[in-house]
Amino acid sequence: MNTFLIKIGKSWQVIKRDGVINGGKRVCGAFFALFRSVGSGDILFISGGVGDSARYRTTHVAEELEFNDFECGVTVQDNPRLVSYVNKFSVFIFHRTLYTKKVQKMIEEIKKQNKTIIFETDDLVYDPKYLKHMDYYKKMNSLEKRLYENGVGGEILRDDYVKVATTTTKFLADKLQEENKKVFIVPNKLSKEDVKNATMSLRQSELNSVQESDHLGEGGTTKQSQADIIKLGYFSGTISHNKDFATITNVLVTIMEKYKNVELLLVGPLDIESELVQKFKNRIKQLPYVARKKHFANIAKCDINLAPLEYDNPFCEAKSELKFFEAGIVKVPTIAVDNQTYREAINDGEDGFVAGNTEEWVSKLAQLIKDKKLRIQMGKKAYQKTMNKYTTQNAKNDEYYDYLNNKLIS
Repeated sequence: MNTFLIKIGKSWQVIKRDGVINGGKRVCGAFFALFRSVGSGDILFISGGVGDSARYRTTHVAEELEFNDFECGVTVQDNPRLVSYVNKFSVFIFHRTLYTKKVQKMIEEIKKQNKTIIFETDDLVYDPKYLKHMDYYKKMNSLEKRLYENGVGGEILRDDYVKVATTTTKFLADKLQEENKKVFIVPNKLSKEDVKNATMSLRQSELNSVQESDHLGEGGTTKQSQADIIKLGYFSGTISHNKDFATITNVLVTIMEKYKNVELLLVGPLDIESELVQKFKNRIKQLPYVARKKHFANIAKCDINLAPLEYDNPFCEAKSELKFFEAGIVKVPTIAVDNQTYREAINDGEDGFVAGNTEEWVSKLAQLIKDKKLRIQMGKKAYQKTMNKYTTQNAKNDEYYDYLNNKLIS
């Protein structure tokens, strides 16, 4: 009952934020996920929800494994038939699941059958000592906070029966190893459907660019100036990204004062009541959260992608590089915060930029704004890296696959 009440509250917040139509679609998708049929196979992913985190860490990883000859299923922790699935799979991967009675019962049954449990996380929410750094947690009601008091799935991680954990980044892997677990890094990746949708968006963007070029010589300065506009894009996943975006507000004020042809596209939940809006509201466009297909179309409209994160916040250090490759798949170059994850993902100056302070952000943004050739070359290299490294179809993680194969029960 507790999780049911929480889901009602979250559904209401989604509808208020995204509107009746868009929010309603997301809520309906979450509801129907409760009753989605799961067959049988090798590996079952159990997630606490159906948002972007669950998409990347269950649906996409399942697709990666299926490309490598595993049979996978995906469900949510509130599925009424959850416990019955223990008889149908050999390996069970718990992603950000709260330790409810139903989850506890499922785990007990897995142990009885001597099958394998893997703890999975793409965030630090499993450890209660980090929750104070999480803005969302601060806004929870007392009921929600009680469910989080041991961390999200912290009980599963600390269970001696559980020997292995998977995660997204080296930063998180190092944290999980402190729990005496063997850790496999399984990076986030784009699905086959993502690549298809991104390819369509990229083709349309390239077609639009050709049409604009064809009109340059047909008289009038409006089209000429329109073609010279440089669009910066920031794509927010949740309202918690307010502080991330705030780290580059001064950067953007400086840039937009100097370069009159720069516009800013903001997509997703974000509050930006600041000097930036006051000065440049006519050059800033803000759009709500959109469906996955439209997401890539919006990125493709931009010339430069921005990926800032709040400094000295372990939750931000734990974030993956997905903003880099979600832009890379449509050949848009990224400037990202200079942290461990983005330094490992981006070859600075080749397939993107990393920036560690205001001066570096301003300097590297200016380079891309002034140099169209650099933007194109960097975007192409980001695309090549994304296709080679960040798609489920091209994924290679042999050590992890070998481990899973050894745990399958014939």
